[in-house]
Amino acid sequence: GCARDWDGLTCWPRATFGEVVKVPCFLQRNCTQEAYWSEPFPPYTVACGFDEGSSKGPEDQKSYYSAFWRVYTAGYAASVTSLITALLVFAAFRKFHCTRNYIHMHLFVSFILRAIAVFTKDAVLFADETMDHCLMSTVSCKAAVAFFQFSILANFFWLLIEGIYLQTLLLLTFVSDKQYVWSFIFTGWGAPTAVMFAWVLTRIHRQNTGCWDDDENGVVLWIIKGPILLTVLINFIIFINVIRILIHKLKSQEGGGSHSSHFVRLAKSTLLLIPLFGVHYIVFAFFPESTGLEARLYIELGLGSFQGFVVALLYCFSNAEVQSELKKQLCKWQYQEYLNFTHRHRTLSRENSPVNYVTQLSLLEKISPKRKKSVYQNGVTSV
Repeated sequence: GCARDWDGLTCWPRATFGEVVKVPCFLQRNCTQEAYWSEPFPPYTVACGFDEGSSKGPEDQKSYYSAFWRVYTAGYAASVTSLITALLVFAAFRKFHCTRNYIHMHLFVSFILRAIAVFTKDAVLFADETMDHCLMSTVSCKAAVAFFQFSILANFFWLLIEGIYLQTLLLLTFVSDKQYVWSFIFTGWGAPTAVMFAWVLTRIHRQNTGCWDDDENGVVLWIIKGPILLTVLINFIIFINVIRILIHKLKSQEGGGSHSSHFVRLAKSTLLLIPLFGVHYIVFAFFPESTGLEARLYIELGLGSFQGFVVALLYCFSNAEVQSELKKQLCKWQYQEYLNFTHRHRTLSRENSPVNYVTQLSLLEKISPKRKKSVYQNGVTSV
């Protein structure tokens, strides 16, 4: 029959004479009696929509995806830089050590892990353009894909924790929220770890093919997709409920007076969570991976790569408390620098003063050996 073949886009498995092999995008190739593969039918450009709405050839497509890689690489780099800066700000000032910011910090870490996972996956799987993906099935590439899946899971679970915490603040006004910190941490990192463990075991025993980045069957696919979809749906329900609670509080006596500004700030923070809920995931969840490929790339990679930067901007750099504290610290540094400059200036002026020169000469005369000898001789002569 025909040996396994990597045609640069798809891995075609080994086949017997006369066998027709089907792969995603509904492509087919026939293993002929002459022991060679026929051309794919229908062509890639028709089945996978490479030329959809344009006349781009393979080289144009390669250039397009290369440019797109630069865009999301820049996006993730900007996100990592801003998130690390935000983490340092929250960690450096004791004023920001509270449950709310602890949850934000864990969310920042999940976004950083997601960016690192994307860079790692690109470096391991796509560093060599001549690599034969039919034969590639190493521990390193499987670990890179598993880490990538874990980072996505953790990201969605910590977005869920943000929504749950916001609702907890509204419902349990007089209960200390510190008692929930460890529960949030255990859920935010423990749940993704458990799901990831189940997915890895399933892949090993049921679909241990390639680098685990190929199309998965139903059971394996929904081990990852199911929990993510569940977190998005719960977050969406929480969002609707939080809006309802805020409207009720703002209309009631409880939302008036001195409490109104507090609820207005909560309302603003809730509205800022809208782009973080991952509602777009629901749109693509029930469709095949090849459906709406360009739209999926733009949303999940293009816009999604800057999501960490937006989160750091909203939760840290645009926060009035953070801005006020940074201004105070800046003024403190400037005042300290002014004091140091004034002290150096006074010291230098004192050293260069004419009076200081006279004082120094007098001191030198007192301790000079010649001066002491002269005094001694005068004393002897007198005697």
